[in-house]
Amino acid sequence: MRYLVISDIHANQTALDAVLAAAGKRWDRVVCLGDVVGYGPDPNEVVDAVLALNASTIRGNHDKASCGLTDTSDFNPVARKAAEWTQQQLTPEHLTYLKKLPQGPLQVDNLAIIHGAINDEDEYVFAPAQALEGLLESPTAICFFGHTHFQGGFSLRDSKLQVIHLRPGPESTFSAVQIEKGTRYLLNPGSVGQPRDGDPRAAFAIADMEHNVVEFWRVPYDIESVQQRMHAAGLPEPLILRLTFGR
Repeated sequence: MRYLVISDIHANQTALDAVLAAAGKRWDRVVCLGDVVGYGPDPNEVVDAVLALNASTIRGNHDKASCGLTDTSDFNPVARKAAEWTQQQLTPEHLTYLKKLPQGPLQVDNLAIIHGAINDEDEYVFAPAQALEGLLESPTAICFFGHTHFQGGFSLRDSKLQVIHLRPGPESTFSAVQIEKGTRYLLNPGSVGQPRDGDPRAAFAIADMEHNVVEFWRVPYDIESVQQRMHAAGLPEPLILRLTFGR
C-alpha cells in the first residue's frame, strides 16, 4: 500500500494541484494531517479537492478556527484576520465538513496521523524532547505529523533518538527514508501550501509500505498566481510575501 501524505494545504489550490500532478499514480490512498484551510485564497476549492481525493483527514488548528469550533484569541493578528476571512468565504456545507473532522491521532491501517503532538493537537513539535512522547505513545511504529511546516522528523531505536534532516536540495525532487524494523518514526511531510523551512516549493510525502520507504518530495508551483489571488482577496501582506521565501 502506498500513501500520499499531505498536510497544511492552507487553502492553496495551485500548490495542491502541483502536488497531485507530481504524485501522479504513485499512491493508493491519501491521508491529510489537517489545516486544509487558513491563510490561502482558495478555501472552498481546496475542501472540494480533499473530498474528491476521499482522503482520511484530521483537523488542524486553522480548520477549527475557520469553522468556529475555537476562537482566534491565541492567533496573532495576521492569522486571525485570515481565519475570519476564511470563515466568511466557506460554504455552509464546507463549514459543516470542517466541524466534523476528527481529532488526531487517527490510525489509518498501519500508520497513525496527528496534526501537532500526540496528546495536544495544537502543540508544535520542533525539538527531540517534544518528539519523544509521540514516538513512545503512537499506536503505530510510523506516525505522521504536521503543523510546523518543516519537512523531516525523528526516529527512535534502542533508546537512541535521532533527528531526520532529509529535505531535497534545490535541484532535487525528493529524498527518501528507509523504514527499518524495530525503529519508531515521527515524520513530517512538510506543508503543501505554506512551507516555512526555507524552501518555497510545495511539500508532501509518499509512504510506500510495501517497500518500507518514505519519500519526501518538493515541487515548484506558480506562487505569483496565488499571491495575486491573495491580494485580490485583501489577505494580509505578510502571508503573501512569505510564500516567496518559504518562511
